[in-house]
Amino acid sequence: MPTQLYIKNIAEAIREKTFPTVKMWNRLEGRPVTKNFDRALKAEVRDALWMLSRQWQLGEFAGNDAASPVLAKINIDNTQLTKYQPASAPVQPFTDELPLEVKVECRNIPLAWNNQTMHLDLRLQLGKRWLMMVADDPAVAGLANDFKTQYLFVMPPRDAASDYIYAHQSTLQQWVSVAGRMMDGGKLLNYLLGDAGHSPADGIVATLSQDAQLKLIAKSWMQWFTRELYYQPGPDADAWIPEQLEYQAAVSAPSAGAEKILRAEEYYSGHLDWYSFDHDESGKILDSPAGAPPPLPVEDSFTKTFLPVGISFNGMPNTRWWSFEDSKTNFGDVNLGTTDLGKLLLMEFGLIYANDWFVLPFKLPAGSISSIKGMTVTDTFGERFWIEAAGKGKDDDWHRWNMFTMSVQGADASQNADTSLLLLPVVPKIQESRPLEEITLIRDEAANMVWAIESAVPVTNGFARPGKELADAVRFYHTALIKKGPQATKLPYTADISYLAMTTVPENWIPFIPVHVKDSNREIQLQRAAMLRIIDGDPAPLPSKVRPQTTTLRQGLDEMGMKKSYFIHEEEVLRVGVIVSKTFQRTRWNNGKVFTWLGMRKTTGRGEGSSQLAFDRILPVSKPK
Repeated sequence: MPTQLYIKNIAEAIREKTFPTVKMWNRLEGRPVTKNFDRALKAEVRDALWMLSRQWQLGEFAGNDAASPVLAKINIDNTQLTKYQPASAPVQPFTDELPLEVKVECRNIPLAWNNQTMHLDLRLQLGKRWLMMVADDPAVAGLANDFKTQYLFVMPPRDAASDYIYAHQSTLQQWVSVAGRMMDGGKLLNYLLGDAGHSPADGIVATLSQDAQLKLIAKSWMQWFTRELYYQPGPDADAWIPEQLEYQAAVSAPSAGAEKILRAEEYYSGHLDWYSFDHDESGKILDSPAGAPPPLPVEDSFTKTFLPVGISFNGMPNTRWWSFEDSKTNFGDVNLGTTDLGKLLLMEFGLIYANDWFVLPFKLPAGSISSIKGMTVTDTFGERFWIEAAGKGKDDDWHRWNMFTMSVQGADASQNADTSLLLLPVVPKIQESRPLEEITLIRDEAANMVWAIESAVPVTNGFARPGKELADAVRFYHTALIKKGPQATKLPYTADISYLAMTTVPENWIPFIPVHVKDSNREIQLQRAAMLRIIDGDPAPLPSKVRPQTTTLRQGLDEMGMKKSYFIHEEEVLRVGVIVSKTFQRTRWNNGKVFTWLGMRKTTGRGEGSSQLAFDRILPVSKPK
């Protein structure tokens, strides 16, 4: 080799740049001299070394002795739900003729409260339907005008008790337009529901045959209102628990010669599904439905044979190097946080275990509980494996993996987990109206109480108005009545200061004060109280109490006889507050039938608040100049 081309220390030569002819490269492949890459991307078979390198890069030489499933047999125990119990009400037969959300969430629609005629829209709808049904029956068609006269809308006198009408201009206009012209169907409905001995022909001249025919029409009319127009539970089937601001319900099914009970004790989210129920192992059973024969055991154990089918989806990573994924799904564009477990599991399934999942198609009836005893899988090597549930073990073992399983309540630490699958007759989508009632419960640490703020309050025409706007209108109406009537005599006041016993709050703020639970010195609960309506010049010896205007907070005020107190469990009102709303909801069932009902929902509030309520204030008196 020529001496000028021999380099003793090439590292030092490069560092000192002694030989400028020495070049450095930062690429291992050569630079192409053409713009056409078709041949380079073909990976032709004659390029065997490149193919072996590519296989090594993708890990195809590091495989294990695995096979694909070709045959599977599964053994399943299946049982049907037979009983349903709303809260502590009587047990009913379970049915899948309507969605379970409707059965649990539906509430009765009151047409009057606080001695006020409410829901003008429904009353007109009921009256129109009744007159139409009577007119279509030749036997009683001539009595239609008599019913219209008997149950006519009548304007109440303009006084303090009728503030729900005269305090609102839009409501007053609607009442004036129907008074003396239209039939009040709600008045007839309340009369029939008031006593089982009442007849629609009472107060109307009718023959015995017409009386019997009117009773048949009334039965069909009430069925239309409580089941077809708006689904309502009846007097003894309401699942709402006012003290806890949530729904409670239980279902059961025969299982292994006993009864398996599932309970939903804290349901308030508005979407009911398997995760709302827990398996009750306390040993209690549900009573047999009243007036119905005991349900027959509906248990079935069977074995099915399947051909496993690989799962594929858009954006699925291809397992061969010469295939490219489509652009329909971009997993890299998924925006998620560390708490989005559902999305993280989906991405892990899609990116890591792309072709490792197989599906065994199996259909189950709605309203059933299924338990997989085991499954045998035969692979392409002829090997057979027995597979059991991955989530088996003790229920309190937090290391176990489980999905779509129910928690066990009322059990000890040695209780085995419940790995059964609950398939409920529920709907995926529900339409929801604007809130008919909305109450915000906040904690007021300065006043040491909880305030229930009526954010949306129903008015007599069937719609809701902002609570603050409604409270101001009512107070203005009562102030105007006092100014028109006789006023109390005012004594001359010459002092420089005045004493104010208590400030006031808007009338849509209902106080809940802490009180001790009976027979307990430490546990407390929240009791509904009332503020006073204090207006200057009021001649009444005692000011009137401001009562709630929403049915949610009027628990115990509209019952027959003595009024009852309303208590809310103290732990139900969180530090961030609670929002309780009542809305009309609508959905369509699998048979095409439409269900509309009145339901409740509870959500998290927006933090604490202050009412600025103060006591024993000394205020300066402003004197005219």
